[in-house]
Amino acid sequence: MRDLDNPFSPFTGRRCPEGAEEGQRHHGQKVAPPLTCLPASSPRKRGEESLPPATAPFLGFARLLRRHAFAIAPEQVSSFMQAVTLLGPRSMSDIREAALATLAPPPDRRDEFEAHFQSHFYGNTSAVVEGDADEETRIKDDGGADDERIEAEHSHEGGELSSALEQLSTRDFQRGDDRLTAFRRKLSSALPARRSFRTVRTPSRGKLDLRRSLREIVSADGDVPFPLLRRRQTVPRKLLLLLDVSGSMKLHTSDYLKLAHAAVQGADRAEIFTFGTRLTRITTALRIRDRDQALARAAAQVDDWDGGTRMGPTLLAFLSVPRFSAFARGAAVVILSDALERGDHAELEIAMRRLSARAFRLSLATPLAGDPRFRPATAALRAILPDLDDLVDGSSLAGLTDFILSLARPAPAASTIWKRVS
Repeated sequence: MRDLDNPFSPFTGRRCPEGAEEGQRHHGQKVAPPLTCLPASSPRKRGEESLPPATAPFLGFARLLRRHAFAIAPEQVSSFMQAVTLLGPRSMSDIREAALATLAPPPDRRDEFEAHFQSHFYGNTSAVVEGDADEETRIKDDGGADDERIEAEHSHEGGELSSALEQLSTRDFQRGDDRLTAFRRKLSSALPARRSFRTVRTPSRGKLDLRRSLREIVSADGDVPFPLLRRRQTVPRKLLLLLDVSGSMKLHTSDYLKLAHAAVQGADRAEIFTFGTRLTRITTALRIRDRDQALARAAAQVDDWDGGTRMGPTLLAFLSVPRFSAFARGAAVVILSDALERGDHAELEIAMRRLSARAFRLSLATPLAGDPRFRPATAALRAILPDLDDLVDGSSLAGLTDFILSLARPAPAASTIWKRVS
C-alpha cells in the first residue's frame, strides 16, 4: 500500500522490466529502484514503445512548463530524467535540483518555476503564480495532436475593438475572385536569396571540384581536358507570415488568409501562424491546393477568431518553442496586424527585439497605414519602430502582394522613413 504521508511515494515501488533488479537492501534499508530500470546502453526489447510508467510525472512537468511559455527542448527533458536517475532519487529535493540544473528556468521566472513544481508534484494549487490561468497563451500546432484537451471557455460579446479578452468562434470563407495567381507564380523567384552550403556543378566561375577532378584523372589515365568546378547554390529564404485574427482585424482576415494560401502554394518554404489570444500553426492546412478546402481546414483549426488580442504574449510563446523559433531564423518575417496592444507593451517590445535579431527582414503591415493621416504615434508602435525594417500599408491585397514581391530589394529602415514623414 502506498504511504500517503510520504510525498515521494508515487515514484517508489515500481515494477521493472523482466530481468532488471528490484530494490536492493543496504544496511537494513530498502533503496528505491532507479527510474530507468534498463541500463542506458542496453537497447529496448523489440515492440516496447512506451516509456516506464514512472516517467509520466516528469514528462508531465515538462509539458506543464511548455504550456506556460518556458523554452524547454526535448534534449533538456531527456537530461532531466537522466539526472533524476543518477540522483536516486531519494527525496523530492533531488528532483527539484535535477529540474533546476537541466530545465534551466530564467532567473526572473524562478518563482514561477517553483510554483509550478509545488503544484505538479505536491498538488499545492495555491502556489501557482496569480494570474497565470487568465494570461496563459495556448499554442496549437497543426503538425500533431494536442497533449491535453483544451477546455472550452466562455465567449465575450463584442470584438470590434482591440482588447485582451479571449473569444472563441469559428468562421466560414466564401469563394472569391482569384487575384493571387500572378503573385503565386512570381513569389519563389522574388523572395530574398541566400547562399546555401550545398554546391552544384558549374562550367565556370567556381572553385575546383577536387574529388571529381581526381576521379576524372584516374578514368582518363592522368589527363584532364578541362577543370571541373563547383559553386555554392543560391536558394530563396524562408517566408514567415504571422496573421492577426483578433476582432479589430475582422475586415481583413479573409484577404490575409487568401494571401497566406497563395504564399504557401508559391514558396518552397513558407510558414503561416495566426494569433489573437492563442497561437496556431496552419501551414499544413494551407498546403491543400484547393483554396476553399484549405481555408475551411484552417478555419476549423483556429479557435480565437474575432476575439481579443495579446500580441506580445503570443509572439513570446512563438519564440519559446524551439521548432517555431527556428522558422524565423534567417527568414523574411511579415506580421499582418494593427499592433493595437492593450495595456503594457513591454512583452511586445521584447518579442519584436528577439524576432528582429533572428529574422533577415522584419516587417509590419498594418491596415491603419492606409490612411494618409496615419503616424506611428501609439506607445507600442513607437517602442517597436526601431526593430522594424518595414512599416507598410496592409489594407489591400494589391499593396501587400507588391510589398512581399519587393522584399529582395533594399529599402531604408522603417524608423528612417517615418521620421521623415512625421
